[in-house]
Amino acid sequence: MAQTRAAANSPSLKEVVKAFATPPDDARPMVRWWWFGPSVEKKQLEREILDMKAGGFGGFEIQAVYPMELDDEAKGTHNYPYLSKQFLEHVSFANDKARANKLRVDITLGSGWPYGGPHVTVGDAAGRLRVAVIELPAGNESFALPAIMNGEKLLASFVADGTPKQLDSSKLQLFEPQLLATKSGRAGVKAAVADRVVVCYIASRTGQQVKRAALGAEGFVLDHLSRNAIDHHLKTVAEPLLKAFGKNPPYAVFSDSLEAYGTDWTDDFLAEFQRRRGYDLKPHLPKIESGIGADAAAIRRDWALTQTELANERYLVPVNQWAKAHGTRFRSQTYGEPAVTMSSNKLVDLPEGEGYQFRQFSFTRWATSAGHLYGRSVISAETWTWLHSPAFSATPLDMKVEADRMLLQGVNQFVGHGWPYTPPGTLEPGYAFYAAAVFNTHLPWWNVMPDVNGYLQRMSYLMRQGKPANQVAVFLPTDDVYATLSLGKVSVSAEMGKYVTPELSAQVLDAGHNIDYVDAESIMELGINYPVLILPHVTRLAPAVIAKLNDYVRAGGKIIAVGSKPSLAPGYLNAARISAEVQTASDALFANQDKVSLVSSDSAVGAALKAAVPADMELSAEKENIGFIRRQLTDSDVYFIANTSNRDVTANAAFRSKYKTAYWWNPYDGKISNADVKPTLRLAPYESRVLVLTDTPQNAQQEAKLADATTVVDLSRDWKVQFSEKPQAVNMSSLRSWTEDEATRYFSGIASYTKDLELSAAQLKDSRLTLDFGPGTPLEVTPKVPSGMRAMLDSPVREAAVVFVNGQRAGSVWKPPYQLDISKLLRAGNNRLEIQVANLGLNALAGHALPDYRLLSARYGQRFVPQDTHLIQAQPAGILGAVKLIGAKLQ
Repeated sequence: MAQTRAAANSPSLKEVVKAFATPPDDARPMVRWWWFGPSVEKKQLEREILDMKAGGFGGFEIQAVYPMELDDEAKGTHNYPYLSKQFLEHVSFANDKARANKLRVDITLGSGWPYGGPHVTVGDAAGRLRVAVIELPAGNESFALPAIMNGEKLLASFVADGTPKQLDSSKLQLFEPQLLATKSGRAGVKAAVADRVVVCYIASRTGQQVKRAALGAEGFVLDHLSRNAIDHHLKTVAEPLLKAFGKNPPYAVFSDSLEAYGTDWTDDFLAEFQRRRGYDLKPHLPKIESGIGADAAAIRRDWALTQTELANERYLVPVNQWAKAHGTRFRSQTYGEPAVTMSSNKLVDLPEGEGYQFRQFSFTRWATSAGHLYGRSVISAETWTWLHSPAFSATPLDMKVEADRMLLQGVNQFVGHGWPYTPPGTLEPGYAFYAAAVFNTHLPWWNVMPDVNGYLQRMSYLMRQGKPANQVAVFLPTDDVYATLSLGKVSVSAEMGKYVTPELSAQVLDAGHNIDYVDAESIMELGINYPVLILPHVTRLAPAVIAKLNDYVRAGGKIIAVGSKPSLAPGYLNAARISAEVQTASDALFANQDKVSLVSSDSAVGAALKAAVPADMELSAEKENIGFIRRQLTDSDVYFIANTSNRDVTANAAFRSKYKTAYWWNPYDGKISNADVKPTLRLAPYESRVLVLTDTPQNAQQEAKLADATTVVDLSRDWKVQFSEKPQAVNMSSLRSWTEDEATRYFSGIASYTKDLELSAAQLKDSRLTLDFGPGTPLEVTPKVPSGMRAMLDSPVREAAVVFVNGQRAGSVWKPPYQLDISKLLRAGNNRLEIQVANLGLNALAGHALPDYRLLSARYGQRFVPQDTHLIQAQPAGILGAVKLIGAKLQ
């Protein structure tokens, strides 16, 4: 069935089992380490590096951003300019300390984003096509030329009858204005009785400045379509950065998402367009602007395609080559503006996504699909970017909820957003990036961070093993998207969701499949290695691609087209002839009705898919709530399964697998137990599990089948509670939130709950005894906060707890089900329970006035605005549910 996707390593199950129990360090999550100012000092850098390691992070990405405070000798605050000697010394120091502690180091090739800075001249700044409209009343034959400023060039002028409000752009005629005087700034056109409009097209600059720049890194965003601009940036910024690493280069250099807003041009665009597309674009500039005319969409397609080619050849390829030449790798978020495509990811060593949108088009699946196609075994995602705003509101469950959606899309390396460097003595809870969650030791619930990261590490390792095994590919109609793009809005990824709609995605997922994307470029290079290909509303498709589709169908593949058959040439040149070829080839393809079907709408895809191929995971219920992804080993199928909802779900599951034996692999502790091949899934809110189907016997425990659990002891009353940094313990007769007491309303930290428990030998015999904190409380309405993720569930333990029994650590509680098996640590007679409960840093933040950045902004300009500060208020804290020791006799 066509060609094979680029092969990944395909180990046997025996090879994977041992590493699953103790996964390698390179699978640990990383963090983006914000250096504000940059104002850092070596002692604190080393302290934070050691903290990262202790918390289970595997490394960091250095990102220098805006100052947070003014220089202050008394406080030791000094904002060192970006690329200064002091800054580069700190980079070198951080690299040495990280390597000594076996942590990975990445660095952004610039400050803030996108690439740019003071070294970018106006001639190398991001380009755009500017339009100036001039009104020429009847009888007038001279007009003022538009002002051509630094970095600009007049490309072409057009004239037509009418006024600016009554202009038919299809009638604009190209003309050369007659200059009336060399220095007059006026030009002429033949007089006419009617009113006229002159439209001038000018190669200009967007003027965009680097976002969130560090001190000394301010300046224009560079032109990603200009090789000169890229080479100058590498020489001026990247070379000094890499020299700071000495003989130990970073693991990777990084580029954030392409957000060069409004860019659509570069200085030699007309010449490059002529060379690549075979015709002169200048006469067609009005069609690019207006989109009016029968061939305007085709011309827009050619214009946008040319930008992709330039971005690929002049930005992605040279930066990736430069990275290789310097002993490192290029990690790139290759989406946004300029108009890169999904297959542009093949030009970088380490593709990276962003976005938790599992059931709709996402930049994450855009990156993971490219990784699956082009053989990138490690695919990262910027994770937790907008997690539970405002800062310090995020919980460990919030982390898991978003991370699971990333795993379901194929991510196997987390880059947490992020870790704010915080100087000693900063008022708690410390620094925060203007729009992000915080994951450092200033979090009270840092006590469970190793447990959270242990889960993410184990799953990241497992999702790298074997081969991706999605059975359904959705075609990205890039040419159709190109044809819809307009001046200043040239982004393929931003518009693709209009074709790969949420309804289409849901139809595939609910039919029991996961999704990869393909595009015309990947099909031409790699063929198609999926049982089913979906074409969503595709109209523009090259005959060569249709020929590949015919090969795919002849080899056994099946196609489901939505809405229409391909009927148009992708571009402008020879469009009539090529469109006829497309229609003929398309008709021939769709004549094979056994393997090629056409459905009228997205809502019909699910039924067509069920008729085409068996489900990879068939569920009896809860299809919209339970997600999965499969990896294929040489002798096993590995399924990651997650409840993405905030309530308990139950469903019978059947799998498209040839294997006859199943095992549960616990992603939290690495233990293996027996499972049914067709299990009944009973998942708590946001619970996730790993099911392995194989014929290779495993050293597994029998998963206990427990009788109905009963309450052994109700522990809901009479706890002694000691707050950290508080001198006296308090007696809490009934469990309640700390915020109900004035003394602890704004307390952020850890409170230790202690209690003695008497048990008899009979109660311990043949029983599983579980500490049960009760269920969480589902939230029915999503709070009105900026786009982002949060768990729609309030925990009975706000927000995490570590449990000790008789002085020994029993485990942690931070996710549903809020239960912990403590059987092995209990003894007959007296037992001492200690539960160390941690809440949010938000409560401390709510207890004092927020910083006044007025003087900071006066000095440096307003480079940031803290997000959602109006939502800052103390949140419930402590153990809130009914705590019970429940027991069940082992059957």
